[in-house]
Amino acid sequence: MIQIRTATIEDAQHIALLGRITFTETFSDYFRDPKDLFDYFERTFSVAKIRNSIQNPNNKFWIAFWNELPIGYAKLKVNSPTAFIDSTAVSQLQKIYVLKEFLDKKAGKALMDELMDSFERSEQQYIWLSVLNSNERALHFYDKNGYSRIGEHQFSIGKEDFNFFALSKQKI
Repeated sequence: MIQIRTATIEDAQHIALLGRITFTETFSDYFRDPKDLFDYFERTFSVAKIRNSIQNPNNKFWIAFWNELPIGYAKLKVNSPTAFIDSTAVSQLQKIYVLKEFLDKKAGKALMDELMDSFERSEQQYIWLSVLNSNERALHFYDKNGYSRIGEHQFSIGKEDFNFFALSKQKI
């Protein structure tokens, strides 16, 4: 059974490792140079960076467990305006990462529910995210959760360029 709780700085090591593993599971085939991937991990998923991010009051993290094993996490950036939405009352769903082995256990949905409950209680009116335009599983997941496409953008990691869709949902 899945348990979800708010992440604390003591979870930074788990989240950093989960970030590296889940990113590798999903995106490593897109990288021609393993050094680009490693350098990205060092910048994005270092324990110190995750610890600082958890301590930032503008961020909220949740961690998912299966029989006490950390299997995924979610991150919400509370104030995160974007050019895609004409409002400043905007949050960003920055990450929902779940180990591949547990995707069919509905951990992503459980994390999404926690994150959306927090968003619904906030003063924000919109929530947005970026998703790789070729990630069909994620696109289907976000579509099922009421997100719609609002734009496109690119992001580069090392020598690789990625095309993303921006998706959004407005508070009811």
